[in-house]
Amino acid sequence: MAVFIIALATAGCGSAKDQGEPFKVGVVPAQNKGDMQHAMDRLEKVLSHKLHRPVEIQVYSDYQGVVEAMKYKKMDMAFFGPLTFVQAAEKMDLKAVVTQLIHGSPYYHSYIIVPKDSPIRSIDDLAKNSTQLHFAFGDINSTSGSLIPGIALTKKGVFKNPNDHRFKKITYTGSHDITALAIQHHKYDAGAIDSAIYEQLVKDGKVDGKKIRVIWKSEKLFQYPWAVRSDVDEATVKKLQEAFLSVKDPAILEVFGASGFTKAANRDYESIRKAAKAAGRLEMK
Repeated sequence: MAVFIIALATAGCGSAKDQGEPFKVGVVPAQNKGDMQHAMDRLEKVLSHKLHRPVEIQVYSDYQGVVEAMKYKKMDMAFFGPLTFVQAAEKMDLKAVVTQLIHGSPYYHSYIIVPKDSPIRSIDDLAKNSTQLHFAFGDINSTSGSLIPGIALTKKGVFKNPNDHRFKKITYTGSHDITALAIQHHKYDAGAIDSAIYEQLVKDGKVDGKKIRVIWKSEKLFQYPWAVRSDVDEATVKKLQEAFLSVKDPAILEVFGASGFTKAANRDYESIRKAAKAAGRLEMK
């Protein structure tokens, strides 16, 4: 889920000397930054209770800041988009431990959406008329808002990269909710979006689903991983998993478009790693 990112800070988080220090948590929202604060206040309490230490959550502005913080061991756990996770895992040792459930399933899709009254009915129509269309991706580091739809459009022969494509124009909105609203209001002709976030935006009444149509749906994608650095001890990992799996608070779940959380592992993201490698999006160690 372009995406929220949450990170838990301080190196060696399971050691006794750190028990009085707070977890510093960073969030990069996939939706409006202001919509996150109430849920994050509640999440702080859940994590603090289970870890028996204070937790501080701060909203970050982009993916890269959190990746760099993890790289330099200023954080111990991060909630990554799948693409960002596999990219970061090429630079450092990370272990996926938890992911979210959507309607009880740990999967989501990439959608391509258009205004409801658009004559574009399919991805083939999109490719055929590309030179007349303004296409919107989300964040360039988003799995569902950039990587996966980009690969699909590459296969159709209309997109290689932001500087080499056959569209009239391409824009990276940076956010799934911005993409959805822009499509609803005809600012762009078509756009890529996370299916779970789109459905949550419609459910919450933030976008009008009657004014938008889905013309393409990707294969299943494993949901966003919560990953720890490899030096985080197993006792702490277990507490983190127990904390997230215990979350029932709708205020927390709804900002992720989630019905709950479940355990995850690095192998769950192998298909994304292969896709990123094929698209030239991995910087090897």
